[in-house]
Amino acid sequence: MTTDKLKQYVALFGGLLSAVLLFLQTLGITFTWFTNNSIDAFINALLATVPFILVIYGIWKNTYIVTQKSKEQEDKLIEEGLK
Repeated sequence: MTTDKLKQYVALFGGLLSAVLLFLQTLGITFTWFTNNSIDAFINALLATVPFILVIYGIWKNTYIVTQKSKEQEDKLIEEGLK
């Protein structure tokens, strides 16, 4: 999954939240904390969080000090002269 697809999913989620907000407003139900501004803030937080999680995952998967298996893999690479 690409970053562009993730942004599209976040935008889809934001659109759904906006639709729910409009639906509730037409029924006369209002929440002081559920506004267009709060939805925008939530979407911005998601747009910042998703890349952060992807970077942390990439670091985790490409580090040889995290698990025993990765330590063994590093030792094997050193033995074969690949590292």
